[in-house]
Amino acid sequence: MRTQVMSNIRTGHVGINVIDVDRSAQFYTKVFGFEVLRESKEDGKRYVFIGDDQRLVLTLWQQAGAQFDAGIAGLHHLSFEVDSIDEVKEAESRLRTMNVPLLHGGIVAHSEAAASGGIFFTDPDGVRLEIFTSVLGESHPAPGMGAPLCGFF
Repeated sequence: MRTQVMSNIRTGHVGINVIDVDRSAQFYTKVFGFEVLRESKEDGKRYVFIGDDQRLVLTLWQQAGAQFDAGIAGLHHLSFEVDSIDEVKEAESRLRTMNVPLLHGGIVAHSEAAASGGIFFTDPDGVRLEIFTSVLGESHPAPGMGAPLCGFF
């Protein structure tokens, strides 16, 4: 018997454990243009809620003692879709200005001849991130991995 799909289900916000909440809040607000919606500076209970004027997107919790480990079960990556290739290019430019390394060298297609693609990078604690658009609008190379690019970075 198939489980009935919940109606109108969507992701709410994503919570991330970070080493330094101030550093991470600065990173996410600069890269994505988010704003701080709420925060706690209380010792042992540091957090920042960030988003835009319509919604909460990320909650950052200062609870991590070490970098993100992609080799253990749990989060694989966070993916953010934008409306246009111009927005991907703007984010790429901000990341380059911030000296954040871009995996695959910059904008790439999700796979050979795919209409979608974007940029791949990590946050200050090593969490893998993607900013993509479903309509690249121009030719961008695919790394030629023979598998979904977003699954192997």
